[in-house]
Order: sequence, then C-alpha cells, then structure tokens
Amino acid sequence: MTDDTAAPQPTFVLVNPQMGENIGASARAMLNFGLTRMRLVAPRDGWPNPKADALASGAGRLLDAATLHDTTADALGDVAFTFATTARRRDLTKPVFTPEAAMRHAAGLIAGGAKVAVLFGPERAGLENEDVVRANALVTVPVNPDFPSINLAQCVLLMAYEWRRQQDATPPVATEWAGSAPATGIEIERLADHYEERLDAAGFFFPPHKEASMKITLRNLWSRMPLSQADVRTLHGILRQLVRQRDPDG
Repeated sequence: MTDDTAAPQPTFVLVNPQMGENIGASARAMLNFGLTRMRLVAPRDGWPNPKADALASGAGRLLDAATLHDTTADALGDVAFTFATTARRRDLTKPVFTPEAAMRHAAGLIAGGAKVAVLFGPERAGLENEDVVRANALVTVPVNPDFPSINLAQCVLLMAYEWRRQQDATPPVATEWAGSAPATGIEIERLADHYEERLDAAGFFFPPHKEASMKITLRNLWSRMPLSQADVRTLHGILRQLVRQRDPDG
C-alpha cells in the first residue's frame, strides 16, 4: 500500500501533529472507514514514532505507508482541491462546509479524477492561517460553541465517517430477523383469520354494530407489525394453547 496506489479517496494531511499517540489514533480511525492515505507535515516529535504504532491498534500498515513532508505546500503539491478543518472563525473569505457536505463534494470531485485533501491542524491550536489560505474551503463541525475544540483523532474520525457514508449503501434502518424471515402476506392473512375466528367464537366482537370496524382495526394491527415467520408460528401456538385451556375438548 502506498500513498499513490490506494483506492480513489481523499488524502488526510496532519499538519505539525504534536503527539504520536494522536497520529496512531488517527490512523486507526481512518482505517475503520476504509481510508489509507495519510500525509504528515513536520510532526513535532519526529517520524517514525513508536507511540503512534502503539495507538494504531492494527492500522500500523497505514502508518508505514504515510508520507512525510517538510511543509504544507509540499504535502499539497499534487492536490487539486483542499479542505481545511477549523473550529474558529478565520476572517478569510472561503466557503464553509459541514463534514457531511464536504465529503459529498469530495466524492464528486474524486469521481471526476481530481485529487482531494483534508487538512488537520496540531492539537494545541489547530491550523495556522498560513496553512488555511492554501485550502479551497473550510470544514467546521457544528459543536458546542462554548467548547468547540475537538481532539485531532476525533476530528479525523468524524471526517472519515462522513466519507464512508458517501460510499456506503447501508440503509439507515434495517431489521435483523434473527435466523427467521419476514412473514409473507399469506402467513399474515392466515394468522388474522385464526384470531378473528377464535375471537368471534368468544364473543369479542360486540356490540354487533361495531363488529366490522373492530375486525378492520385488528387486521390493521397485524399488517403494521413487522412479524417474522417465527413470530407467526408463536402467535398461532399461543392462541391454540389459550383455546385448549379454556375448552380442553375443543
């Protein structure tokens, strides 16, 4: 794995990171979401850094492939569009994106063949304006304005997650069927018939003028419940047992 052969994706550039631990945690966060391109600009404690390896927790190969640069300008030399992450106002005229919008825009640029980078500043005070001016746009996380500073690795995690969301087709809500399968229309129909028949025999649908609406309500209850085939069998069994206890000869 090298900086230039990874799958199409943004490059994350850590500018003057101070702690090896945060570099390692950033690598782990990146790999969690399928990102493998990291560039380092003048890490305070030098490079390589054994403390980074300790915190990478399985993402050491990403650190091995990270490229080292003396300046931000050098790290961005082959990049067509750069986002700079910042938690404070800069008095610079630039578009400001949320992380989600930034990575959506990045995905479109990358699909068109452009190289995209995201700048992250050092832990103490973030990016300097000398670095920010090299970016085409800013990214600001909508955090608590009274406590806006985000740890370097946490910021990397946020951006990596938003990148992954642009590539992933996972539905926002899904049901785990726990070894069963969704009940079919005919299975729900038979369950409804079973309950309606037994409730009718027990005199549940009373008074007579409300019988039709009560049956519709009951049918609607079954149709809006996300029942599995196992659920249907269980509900049939419950009703049979209740009837058997009430009328052993029935």
